[in-house]
Amino acid sequence: MKNRIDLKFQELKELNKKAMIAFVTSGYPDINTTEDIILKIASSGSDIIELGIPYSDPIADGPIIQTASAKALKNGIKIDDIMGMVSNVRKKTEVPLVYMTYFGNVYKYGVERFMKSSKEVGTDGVIIPDLPVEERGEIVKVASQYGVHIIPLVAPTSENRIKSIVKEASGFIYCVSTNGVTGMRSKLAGNLEEYISLVSKYTEVPKCIGFGVSNAEMAKNIKSYCDGVIIGSAIMKIIEEETDKEKMLNKVGKFVYSIKEVL
Repeated sequence: MKNRIDLKFQELKELNKKAMIAFVTSGYPDINTTEDIILKIASSGSDIIELGIPYSDPIADGPIIQTASAKALKNGIKIDDIMGMVSNVRKKTEVPLVYMTYFGNVYKYGVERFMKSSKEVGTDGVIIPDLPVEERGEIVKVASQYGVHIIPLVAPTSENRIKSIVKEASGFIYCVSTNGVTGMRSKLAGNLEEYISLVSKYTEVPKCIGFGVSNAEMAKNIKSYCDGVIIGSAIMKIIEEETDKEKMLNKVGKFVYSIKEVL
C-alpha cells in the first residue's frame, strides 16, 4: 500500500492545490480532546496533520507549543496513549498523520518498536528535529522497512548542507522559514523563494514551509513557490485561549478552513 502522504501530494498536484498541514500537541488539553481536534481539522480541510509528541526539552518549539507540551507531560501523557489515540482516529479518517518528536523519545521507546507501532496504528511519517543528518541513516533504514517516512527539516543554510539533508528524503521536506524556534510571526523572511528554489535543485520531494506562518494572508503569499504550508502555533493558541470545548473546535475548524481556502 502506498504511503498516504505520497497519495495526498499526488492528488493535490493533479488538482493544482497546495497542502494545508496543521500541527497539534498530543495530549493537550487532554488526549480525548486531541482526538476531537484531529477529526475537526481533518473535516475542515487539513490535508496532513502533524501530532506533536511532548518532550521535556523541545529545542525547536516556540513558547505556545512548549507550554502545551509541558502541560501534557504534567498530565502524564505517554507515547502509548498517543499510539492508542491514533489507532482510534484511523477508524474515522484516512488523513495522513505525522509524528513530530525528539530523538530522546524515539530512543527511549526503542527505534524499531517506535516505527513498528507507528505503522501498526496508521502513522505515515515522523519528523525528528534534533536528529543530525550524520546519524539519520540507521533510523531511515528501520522506518522504511515499515513504510514510514522520515521527514527532514531544512533551514536556510549552506548549499552543501541543504544538499546532504535532502538527499534520500521522502514524504515531504519541512522547510523552516527562519532559523530559530516555531511560533507566530508577523512576517516571514524576504528571500524564501530563493531558498526554496535552492532546496528544489536537489530534490523532487514536495517542499512545505513552516515556522511562523500564522494566517491566510501569509499562506497566500508563499503558496506559489512551495507545495504546502505548515501551521502550528496559531492553531495551538486558539486551543489554549478558548476554554469552551465546542467553541474551541469551531474556531479551530474555521481557522483551518480559512487557510485551506487560499491554498
